[in-house]
Amino acid sequence: MLRKILAVIAGYMVFAISSVLLFNLTHHHPHQDAPFNFKLITIAYGVCFSILAGAVVQLIAKQNKLGLNFILACMMFAFAGISMAVSGGSHWTQLFAMFIFAPVSILGGYLKNKGTFSK
Repeated sequence: MLRKILAVIAGYMVFAISSVLLFNLTHHHPHQDAPFNFKLITIAYGVCFSILAGAVVQLIAKQNKLGLNFILACMMFAFAGISMAVSGGSHWTQLFAMFIFAPVSILGGYLKNKGTFSK
């Protein structure tokens, strides 16, 4: 059970830390509107790290079911929703997290289970 909890936490940390790094290194504020090009870069970057986050969950949990990936996706969705509720400004980052990155994290687990990533 502890392995499963740690797997979800580690998966979320991959997603969250990568997000913080993106905005810190590019000096963009996540709650302000951004140019269209930066939003496209954010989508590509976020999809890559969401897939990685989902794969990390499976790698640590060592299982073939996607239940923990659904938990990770719900966690990503919920934290983005909370962030949207308590922050002002533009909410494009939270919407991307809720409707693109959270579902894609499930794909990461699926791809790991299908052997797309080395075992």
